[in-house]
Amino acid sequence: MRDIPHSALILGLAGLVPFFWGVVTSYDVVLYNLGLTWLSERYTGSSVNLIYGTVILAFMSGVLWGFSANINDTRRPIGLILSVLPALWAFFTFNGPFINPFISLIMGFLGVFAIDMRFHYWQLTPEWWLRLRSILTLFVVVCLSINFWW
Repeated sequence: MRDIPHSALILGLAGLVPFFWGVVTSYDVVLYNLGLTWLSERYTGSSVNLIYGTVILAFMSGVLWGFSANINDTRRPIGLILSVLPALWAFFTFNGPFINPFISLIMGFLGVFAIDMRFHYWQLTPEWWLRLRSILTLFVVVCLSINFWW
C-alpha cells in the first residue's frame, strides 16, 4: 500500500464508508434508527448498499472509459466496450426479475476488477491501480455478501 498515492488511498477508503454504513445499519437497531432520524430509509440498511453500489459501478465505467480513451491502437474499441459494461450491467440487472440485486452488484464489482486486470496488463492504469482496486473490491464484495446472506 506504500506505493499507492496517499490521496488516492484516502479517497478510496472514504468511498467505502457508505458500504460499511449499509452493513452496520442493517444489524444495529440503534444506528438504523439514527439513520432514519437524520437521513432517510434509503440511506440506511441494505438500501444504501444497493443504491450506492449501483452508483459506484457507473462511476467505475467512467473511470475505465477514461483509460480506454487514451488507447491509440486497435485495442481502443475493445477497451471502450469493456468500459461501458459495468454501467450497463448495473442498469439492466438492478432490481430485475432474474437476479438478486446483491448478487448482481457482486458480479458487477468482480467484473470491474477483471477489466481492471486487463487494463493493467495493457498498461493503461497507474502501477498502483490494481493494488488499490483489489483492496476496495474485496471490501465491497464482503459488505454486499454480508447484506445478501443476512
